Amino acid sequence: RCVWALGVWQVASNCTSFCVHPELLLFTTRLHTLRCVSRLAPVAALAGLPSGGDLPGDETVRRVERGSRIVALVPSDCRLVLQMPRGNLETIQPRALLLSQVRKWLDSLKFKEAFECMKKQRINLNLLYDHNPKAFMDNIGEFLTQAQSAGNVNLFLTELRDEDVARTMYPVPYGWAQPPATAATAATEPFVARSTGKVNAVCDGLRAAMEALDPDRFFLSILTALVRRKEPDVETALMRVRDVAERAAEGAGDGGAEEAERRAQEALGYLLLLVDEGELYECALGTYDFRLVLMVAQRSQKDPKEYLPFLNELKKMETNYQRYSIDNHLKRYGKALVHLSRCGPDRFPELLSLVRSRALYREALRLFPCGGEEYTALSEAFGRHLLEERRQGAEAGLVFARAALWQAALPAFRDAGCWRQALCAATRLGYPALELTRLARDMAEKLAAQRKHVEAACLLEQYAEDHEEAVVTLTEGGAWEEAMRLIHKHNRLDLLETNLKPAVKEDKAHGQQVAGVRAQAALFERHVARLAVVRADKERARLDLLADGGNDEGAECDLYSDASSVASSGVLGSKYSQSNSRISGRSSKNRRKAARKRLSLREGSPSEEPALLDAIGDIARAVDARTAEVGPLLRMLLLFDWEAEGQELQAELSSLLLRVERALPEVWPPTATSAAPVFGPDSTVNSIAASLSQPKETSWSPGQEDEFLTAPRLSKSTEWKLCSLD
Repeated sequence: RCVWALGVWQVASNCTSFCVHPELLLFTTRLHTLRCVSRLAPVAALAGLPSGGDLPGDETVRRVERGSRIVALVPSDCRLVLQMPRGNLETIQPRALLLSQVRKWLDSLKFKEAFECMKKQRINLNLLYDHNPKAFMDNIGEFLTQAQSAGNVNLFLTELRDEDVARTMYPVPYGWAQPPATAATAATEPFVARSTGKVNAVCDGLRAAMEALDPDRFFLSILTALVRRKEPDVETALMRVRDVAERAAEGAGDGGAEEAERRAQEALGYLLLLVDEGELYECALGTYDFRLVLMVAQRSQKDPKEYLPFLNELKKMETNYQRYSIDNHLKRYGKALVHLSRCGPDRFPELLSLVRSRALYREALRLFPCGGEEYTALSEAFGRHLLEERRQGAEAGLVFARAALWQAALPAFRDAGCWRQALCAATRLGYPALELTRLARDMAEKLAAQRKHVEAACLLEQYAEDHEEAVVTLTEGGAWEEAMRLIHKHNRLDLLETNLKPAVKEDKAHGQQVAGVRAQAALFERHVARLAVVRADKERARLDLLADGGNDEGAECDLYSDASSVASSGVLGSKYSQSNSRISGRSSKNRRKAARKRLSLREGSPSEEPALLDAIGDIARAVDARTAEVGPLLRMLLLFDWEAEGQELQAELSSLLLRVERALPEVWPPTATSAAPVFGPDSTVNSIAASLSQPKETSWSPGQEDEFLTAPRLSKSTEWKLCSLD
């Protein structure tokens, strides 16, 4: 019945013939295939073998002629004899038998036999290394000895690639092919440094071994190892060829010199096969050796009219300028800059032009001593570049100051807001007292506009010596205690009555804070009340649909399709919108801005609920931040014996903070674990119905990416309060 079984396990139901190999079981099927199964595989695994035809990448399956049957097996030669339906005999070499034999040879370190078989049967030569990387690297000298010729080594090196063919091209089918010894050594595969990669590690290892064994014999292989690295070292390979050519030139008229010349020409021709001729010519030019450049150009297909005029012009130049011209031609601007800096001051304008065109300011500054004319000119150019191209005024000022260019450093520091450095520069320039005062007032005005009132007051006090204006600036910024310190430092107690007390008590401070707290409280209550109405309307509509025979999800989709569209377009941070945001490369901050632009507090708007959440969150955070401003003001009110005003302000803010803290759980309710319908084998009709009938707190689930869907975190600090004002 064509059934092949091992005990109780059925291996194949369409077997027509079979034979036993020391490591494999081979059989043919009615589907005209030859299958090879390892005897190391568990018997239970054989029952799971596919009964179909060959699989992609499966070396254990091979198509055979219809009606073929196995007659004999030659294990030592990996040959299988098949009898055709016509009666004739044919011999084949199944790939599974070949791979099995190659593995045995590699385990026995018989690299010669494995290499010849793999080359003949077109098995990827990477398997020589991938079969057991540690064994190959430990016995790399034995591999070179058995390789016999440099051509075999070159063939192996040219096929190298960063891929484990033992797992990709020749995988172990069904987890069996490797014997226990090899499987044990597979754990040591990370022996080769992963940072350099397989190709680099093998090329470097082979090159070191060949140089130690016989560098003349493996000369072409050493060149191959250099140019086959992931970062081809073509220049070193050319240096090797040049060394051989120089030996030939030194021994002119000798038989050895002719051999060396022949080897140099042969090596150069070989390199042209491995490397593009244009790349090889440029690399030779980068060695600054014109003899080597001519050798490469003559061996390539270049027209002499293309390179001879350029080379003749280069030969007329001074050495450093010649190398600069070559590096500039090859776009190696860093090296070009180094050589041009050695050409003397006459070439400095050309160097400055190169630095400006290629933005090599940092590299150029390292080449000249600090304080020299060249260093000063480069610093000035670098500072202008930072100011005009990068808009980095602070760094530009530092570059100017380092080169003692104080006239340029002062406006750079001043415009960047670095007032301390600007004053230092003004002192270096010898500004008189009047000019220094004018500069201080100018910078103080800019700092006050940037809400840096304490720093502005420092300038007015110390440099403009205008104590009253400094106190006024501090009161405008709410720096009450600093204003008190300044008043008493200069014994200007009159400023308490004329400036500080009016600013504290009147609308400038106390009045503004009380009005601001009350406005925030009213707006907060209005938004919270409206949010409750919106959620109640949605819940009522959902229950009405459920009563009419609809379902919960359908109610959401049908009633709020507009809201769903807003959610999918980015308001709710859905998966679709998040993926689009990532594709567009926008930052999370920009995504939040874009989401807020789509929000609308208009009643009945599809995005009204998230807009209310966003507004309530902003108010909560603003109220929490207000305590930092109110705390110092309360201390001033108590100091000046204005307890009633202080009690009023502290009571208003404390009440609002308490209301906000109590409202947060209502606005952002914690997710209930029983809110989602419960399905599964343990659920009943009643439990599912109960879960569906539970009211939903909000249709916008908290915890999503958008900031307004997450409850704000309050500091809950009471340090701003005063017990005397309770």
